[in-house]
Amino acid sequence: MAAVSDHGLKKIVWKRIKDTIITDCRKSEVWKILILDPFTTKLLSSCCKMSDLMAEKITIVEDLFKKREPVLEMKAIYFMTPTPKCVEAFLGDFEKKPKYKAAYVYFTDYCPDDLFNKMKSRCGKFIRVFKEINISFLPQEAQVFTCNNPEAFRSIYSPHSQDKMSTLETLADQIVTLCATLDEYPGVRYKKESNMENAKTLAELVDDKLAKHYELDDSAKKKGKTQAQLLIVERGFDPVSPILHELSYQAMAYDLIDIQDDTFRYKLKDGSEKQALLTEDDMLWVKLRHKHIAEVSAEIPKMVKEISASKQQPDEKITISKLAQMMKKMPSFRKQLNEKTTHLQLAEECMQHFSNNVEKLCKAEQDLAVGSDADGAKVKDSMRTLLPVLLHPYSTYDKIRAVLLYIFSVNGTTDENLNKLIQHVKIEDEREFILNWKELGVPIITSSSFFSRKPTRRDRSQEEKYNLSRWTPVIKDVMEDAVENKLDTKEWPHLSESPAAWNGSGAVSARQKHKPSAQDERRTGSRLIIFVIGGITYSEMRCAYEVTQAVKSCEVIVGSSHILTPTSLLDDIKALSKTSMESFTIEERSTA
Repeated sequence: MAAVSDHGLKKIVWKRIKDTIITDCRKSEVWKILILDPFTTKLLSSCCKMSDLMAEKITIVEDLFKKREPVLEMKAIYFMTPTPKCVEAFLGDFEKKPKYKAAYVYFTDYCPDDLFNKMKSRCGKFIRVFKEINISFLPQEAQVFTCNNPEAFRSIYSPHSQDKMSTLETLADQIVTLCATLDEYPGVRYKKESNMENAKTLAELVDDKLAKHYELDDSAKKKGKTQAQLLIVERGFDPVSPILHELSYQAMAYDLIDIQDDTFRYKLKDGSEKQALLTEDDMLWVKLRHKHIAEVSAEIPKMVKEISASKQQPDEKITISKLAQMMKKMPSFRKQLNEKTTHLQLAEECMQHFSNNVEKLCKAEQDLAVGSDADGAKVKDSMRTLLPVLLHPYSTYDKIRAVLLYIFSVNGTTDENLNKLIQHVKIEDEREFILNWKELGVPIITSSSFFSRKPTRRDRSQEEKYNLSRWTPVIKDVMEDAVENKLDTKEWPHLSESPAAWNGSGAVSARQKHKPSAQDERRTGSRLIIFVIGGITYSEMRCAYEVTQAVKSCEVIVGSSHILTPTSLLDDIKALSKTSMESFTIEERSTA
């Protein structure tokens, strides 16, 4: 299990768990067993470690769905999701032969009456505590949460979906538990789209459920709005950011390297295999993850050399194998160098991909995405920018990404042109990679009846440091506009009133250092929460930290059903046209 993070969502979630489950445990001196389902296992792993639980007299952690030996002298804590499957597994532990002395039951969310009554009638005498703790989201990072549901993409966007409404209901419940955990009652707004209704539907559900949740608090008083705003947008509002090759460290690594469950596996030259977790417990990862790969590649060897110099190592080229030898000779040196070795290797692998293919791709991608070249000259013929990519032996996925960027840049193309592009990329039998974007409301085929206006973007020409990283995710404009109270109410309708701090003029700039205004002071400690339907990218996650850093008075938190990579999104897009009757299962991508 992960170490407890010192900041952000993980710390808040761990405190909430301690204040409910752990506080109840402390009342009894008896050692206890903790029984978890797959979701609560991920939840606890994200915010605490085994020693934290041991310190609270929890001696064993078990899986609810695995066969377990009875321990009749011990009390069991059940921390689980309120589903029929979990409840049946719980009942199985007590109905015929009780496995434990007593049960302390904690649900992540509201337990339906029928399930509660079933538990009460069939084994009520064993239940000592029954509580709902309102945490049904995963704290992914300090300012990022997910609903741990990659399948939501198919449920919401597939034309064959049977469970779209129930999926939106579940996501709404999860967003409400996030707000409850943060003790926020935000004003709710959504991005209005002419051809898509999901953001509006989800916003209405969330607003309604928040009102019910906060109708009466523990002191029987109606809770008023807090200094927070919640914005809901659909994935189609920015199709470019998930497709581009990003050159910031975290986004680049997850795009180009096979990182599963946040675990980076690599081989040393001696053939030995190593693995490292890329989480906030690795402080070097936290320091480097949002930096450009050029800066990361320069910084890590410098850090390693500093350590080497302190150990009187000769000043020579640092390699992974030399570091391994040094670590063997000096055990005390090992801990210091371990994380640096990991990042030296990861950055090296990223740079290898960059020099092999990505560097050449990036120029064309950036020109298509931004609409101008590195000198600021407008791209007059997008097809001329795309053709060299199609003629070069890049991978099929890379070519698909470039074709999509071309189509997005011209706001949809003709049938005839699209067929030619599909033949070029040789995906005649897999044209769904491109055509299915229409399910997200993104224009692929130009239609006289459909007019799509490109959003006006902020001028960031003064901020650009790297020619191959000129694109800024649209969500960053949204964050800055929200913080500066510049969101157009026609494009971003209010579902419920926003707190005073988010209204009126006197807004602060999210991009300049500023003296706090009266309004800024009012909003100190306020939060902007943005939920993206259909998956969020690592580059969009980075924006939340950048805007928070620039505007000290407001913390930006972003979330989605899951975190996506360009490859995972393309696979999900392609799968949208499959019917549920076909023998097809979407590969489960864990984002915990």
